[in-house]
Amino acid sequence: MMPANRYAVLGRLALLGATLLWGSSFVVLKATLDSVPTLWILAIRFTGAALLLSLLCLKELRRVDWPCLRAGLLMGAALYAAYTRQTFGLEHTTPGKNAFLTATYCVLTPFLYWAFTRRRPDGWNILAALVCISGMALVSLNGDLSVGLGEGLTMCCGFFYALHIIFTSRAMERYPVAVMTVLQFASAAALCWLTAPFAAPFPEAIPSSSWLSIGYLCLFCTGVCYLLQTFGQKYTSPQTSSIILTLESVFGTLISVLFYHEQLTARELLGFALIFLAVIISETKLSFLRKTPKRA
Repeated sequence: MMPANRYAVLGRLALLGATLLWGSSFVVLKATLDSVPTLWILAIRFTGAALLLSLLCLKELRRVDWPCLRAGLLMGAALYAAYTRQTFGLEHTTPGKNAFLTATYCVLTPFLYWAFTRRRPDGWNILAALVCISGMALVSLNGDLSVGLGEGLTMCCGFFYALHIIFTSRAMERYPVAVMTVLQFASAAALCWLTAPFAAPFPEAIPSSSWLSIGYLCLFCTGVCYLLQTFGQKYTSPQTSSIILTLESVFGTLISVLFYHEQLTARELLGFALIFLAVIISETKLSFLRKTPKRA
């Protein structure tokens, strides 16, 4: 049996790998949205990932009971709500802004965790929330103090990502990683197929480049990423998971600047810095700055 500390290291590496792949998805998805509507992309993406991953756990899926299915449905519903708002938001904003505003879920997680465990957020969490709000204002507010549609939708998705982290952490205490990953994708896919026709008709023609992008999003940025996240969260606390996963925003912005040629203003950079600082405060409570007294 593998030692517990070895699992802890592998869990953190899995989460880090997921953030790197997710960071690349912002630019890929932004380009694909020009030819394929949001919900149709998500429907294909989640369906493909569910089918591919189901091949890894066919026997386990046959033994799924109602409590396990209910947990997967909750994870899938939260995932659907988060992804739809994030992707619709990306249509109206830049990949860098979309990536960093999504990261606000890390600050929201302790407050939602309170609702489930009755464990109150501490002063550090409240400070992080205030710093985060300041950063969000710098990134999202226009000159007339209004919030753009893309930025507003992206901020809303943070709430559902925080909810998804909590549902995932609770489910991993009882159920297998692969099974829960398949169930959440299948339920999210079903919701996308049900709602996509009401949002936009299926495109008459999809360019081959868009199919390649959707394939990349499906296999790597969905199937592999969420398998890595679900495995990582099984051996990592929700608080630690949140701070590792927030690196997605850093990778997403860097890739956007390098490949999407996004231009960042000084105000946006300051806003990004404040959001990232808020996540660090919330998850570490700046413990790395406080020296541990030496024993005599």
